Amino acid sequence: MATLTLYRVETGEGGIPLILLHGFASNHAYWGPVTNRLPSHPAVGDRRILAFDLPGHGQSAPSPSGRTAEMADLLLEEMARRGIASAHLCGHSMGGAIACLMALKAPGRVASLTLLAPGGFGPEINARLIRRFAAAQDEATLAPLFEQFFGWRRKVPEEAMAAVLADHGRPGACDEYLRIAETFLTDDEQGVLPLADIAALGMPVKVIWGAQDRITPTRQAHKLPGEMGVHVFEGVGHSIADEIPDRIARLIAENLR
Repeated sequence: MATLTLYRVETGEGGIPLILLHGFASNHAYWGPVTNRLPSHPAVGDRRILAFDLPGHGQSAPSPSGRTAEMADLLLEEMARRGIASAHLCGHSMGGAIACLMALKAPGRVASLTLLAPGGFGPEINARLIRRFAAAQDEATLAPLFEQFFGWRRKVPEEAMAAVLADHGRPGACDEYLRIAETFLTDDEQGVLPLADIAALGMPVKVIWGAQDRITPTRQAHKLPGEMGVHVFEGVGHSIADEIPDRIARLIAENLR
């Protein structure tokens, strides 16, 4: 596989690094509300934090296949290239699935997993919404789709909407998102990760879900292996970091201790 350098925004310089992986059809800017709050936690301080654009997203070039397993390989290569022997991983949605694949492929290089509504925790997924969101480019089409990523009573932040519009307006972005979507959607379902194997890796694992998630149902957080810590928030949808950034920052910091 050809070397593919991934775009990232990096802050801090100490401790075991924290790597942030956004979800499908998003980019590193998704983590802004959380990274603004993380340094206030003693476990974070000036810790090195890297928020990546996943392959085919933002300013990162596409991967050859567009598959999450290949993205996990590319991120592990990127860690090695940047001299990161081990890192805490935090992933949202598809980024959560990729974080799990990285841990399964190289458990010695992953210190902990913090997973926000992760992909691959059950076959159910709102495939119709995913495909429509991937293809949408103008505000009239995007706005009613994007608001479904939030809890019913939560207003979509203007900066988040503006970021999505700008991202989907990039040349070729929607075609790439549609290509990636078809790699993880099969007959309107998604592949399922080996959850027992992830739990058996021995690293701290936090799973965070919104009770009003309309992309992946909250019941995927039920009856997980006992080794996984589960946090479900009422009134919260799929875009958890946008909706409750203070609480997400606190839960991430707890896994860094």
